[in-house]
Amino acid sequence: MIKKIISYLNEYKIYSFLSPSCVIVEVFMDIAIPYLMSLIIDRGITLGSKEDLFKMGFLLILCVIIALFSGILSGYFATKASSGLAKNLRYAMFKKIQSYSFEDIDSFSKGSLVTRMTTDVQNVQIAFQMSIRLAIRAPLMLIFSFLMSLRINRSLSLNFLLIFPILIIGIYFIISKAFPIFEIIFKTYDKLNTIVSENLLGIRVVKSFDRENHESEKFKSTSKKLFNNYSKVSKLIALSAPLMQFSVYFLTIFIAWIGTKFIVAGNLTTGQLLSLITYSFQIQISLMLMSMVLVNLIISRNSTGRIVEVLNKNPSLTSDKNGITVISDGSINFENVNFSYFKNENKLSLKNINLSIKSGDNVGIIGATGSSKTTLVSLIPRLYDTLSGSVKIGGIDVREYNLKSLRDNISIVLQKNQLFTGTVLENLKWGNENATIDEVINAAKIAQAHDFIMEDKDGYDRKVERGGTNFSGGQRQRLCIARALLKNPKILILDDSTSALDNSTEIKFVEALKATNPELTKITISQRINSLANCNYIIVMDNGEINAIGTHDELIRTNKIYREIAQTQNRGGELNEQK
Repeated sequence: MIKKIISYLNEYKIYSFLSPSCVIVEVFMDIAIPYLMSLIIDRGITLGSKEDLFKMGFLLILCVIIALFSGILSGYFATKASSGLAKNLRYAMFKKIQSYSFEDIDSFSKGSLVTRMTTDVQNVQIAFQMSIRLAIRAPLMLIFSFLMSLRINRSLSLNFLLIFPILIIGIYFIISKAFPIFEIIFKTYDKLNTIVSENLLGIRVVKSFDRENHESEKFKSTSKKLFNNYSKVSKLIALSAPLMQFSVYFLTIFIAWIGTKFIVAGNLTTGQLLSLITYSFQIQISLMLMSMVLVNLIISRNSTGRIVEVLNKNPSLTSDKNGITVISDGSINFENVNFSYFKNENKLSLKNINLSIKSGDNVGIIGATGSSKTTLVSLIPRLYDTLSGSVKIGGIDVREYNLKSLRDNISIVLQKNQLFTGTVLENLKWGNENATIDEVINAAKIAQAHDFIMEDKDGYDRKVERGGTNFSGGQRQRLCIARALLKNPKILILDDSTSALDNSTEIKFVEALKATNPELTKITISQRINSLANCNYIIVMDNGEINAIGTHDELIRTNKIYREIAQTQNRGGELNEQK
C-alpha cells in the first residue's frame, strides 16, 4: 500500500532524498551543541581558558548556523516533496475516476470520492512530510542523545530508561483507542459530503418541497456525529501533552538531584550536568515527536487504504487500445440481449432484446416510466455491458471497438442537460475542440440555438454560469444538441432531450437535421407522441421488453400501450396542437 503511494512521487523523488539528508546534518549539529556548551563551561569559564572559550564558542556558533540552515532546507524539501506527492495523487485519482464506468462510480458514493481526493490526500501529504523529516529526526536524535549521555556519565544516563516504559505504555494506549475512532470519522466525512453535494444539486427540489428544515436537520445530525467523534479523539491525543510534560519535569528534577551528588563526589562537572539535562530534553522531545508521527501515520493509514482502493479498482468496462477504430456505418443490432444492473439473472432490466436498426433510420422509443428505455440506449455507446447477448454497431460487437473511437461516433443528449462554466463557444466545442467557428455556427443553426445565442451582445462568447442556470431549459437542450452534432456522429441518441422544446422548434430541428445529414442514425426517446410522429418506426418498451415495433399508424391500430398514450395526449390537446 505504501509502495503504491510512494510510486506517485515521480519528479519529486529528489526532494524526498534531500530532506532526510539535511535532517541528518541538522541532528548531528543539535547533538554537538550541548557537548560544546559543556566544554565552554568546564574549560572556558571554570578553568578560565580563553583559547578554549573562543574556540568552542566559534564551533558552537558554526553548529547553530549549520543546524538553522539545515532545518530550513529540510523543511523546504519535505514540503516540496509532500505537496508534489499530493498533486500527483489527486491527478491520478481524478484520471482514474474518468476511466470508471457508471457502475464503478456507483460503487463509491460521490461524497466518498470527494473526501478521498481532498481530506484523505491531505492526510497522506502531512504524514509523508512528517515521515521524511520528523520520522527520521526523532529516532536519530533519541539514539545519539542517549549515546552522548552514556559517553558523559554511564551510570547517570541509564536512569533515562526509567521513563521509557511510562511513555511507551501511554502512547500505545492513546494510539490503540484513537485508531477505530478515525475510521468512523472518515466514513462520517463521506456521508457529510454526500449530503452537501446532493442538496446543492437538488436545491430546486428541496425548495419546491419546502424541505430546507429537513435537510438542515440531516446535515446537523451528521455534523454533530463528526463533532462528537473528533472531540473524543482530540481528548485522547491531548493526553500526550501532560504525559510528556510529566516525563520531562520528572526526569529533569531526578537528574538534577542525582547529578548534584555526582558533582559533590567529583564524578561529574557542572557543564556535563547541563549537557545531560539538555540531552534528556532532546530524548523526551524525540519521543513526543515520534508519538505525533505515529498518530499521523495511523490517521493516514485509513486514508492511504481509501486512496489505493480508488487507484487499484479496475474499470468494469475495459477498452482494447488495439481495438477497431473505424465504424463503417450507423447500423445497430441487439442479439438476444439481457442486462442487469446487479449482474443477476433474476433481476433483469432488459430481457431478450432482439432489434435491428439500419444505418440512417429515424427511430422512436416510447414506453411507461421504468420500462428501461434509457437502459436500452445506454448499451449502444457501451456505458454498460450486456449480461448476455451482444450489441453490434456496423455489424461488429461494441466490445471489439476501441472505446474512445466507439463513443466518438455516438452522441447522446440527455434530458437533464449539463453545461459547464465558461463561454457558449467553449461548451459547444466539447463536441469537437478543433471545430471551426463556421462548424460551430452550423451545428447551432441545426439545433435552433443560433438565434437566441446571437440575441445577446456577446454572442458565442456569452458566459455560461455553473450548470447553465442563466439559460432556460429549452435553450440548454438546444445547446447540448448542438454540442452533440459537432462530433459529426454516425448515431445520435436523444434521450427525452426535446421535452422542453415547443412543437414548432422541434419540427424545425428535425427537418434541418434530415436535410444536412440524411445518413445519420437517429434514436429519439420521448413520452410525447408528437416528437415521434416523423420517425420511420417506433419501438414500444414495456417492463424491460420490446412490446411492439411499428409506424405511428400501425401502432395506433394494433398496440394497446401506444394507443392509450396517444388517447391520453389527444385528450390533453397535444396531438391537436401539432395539427
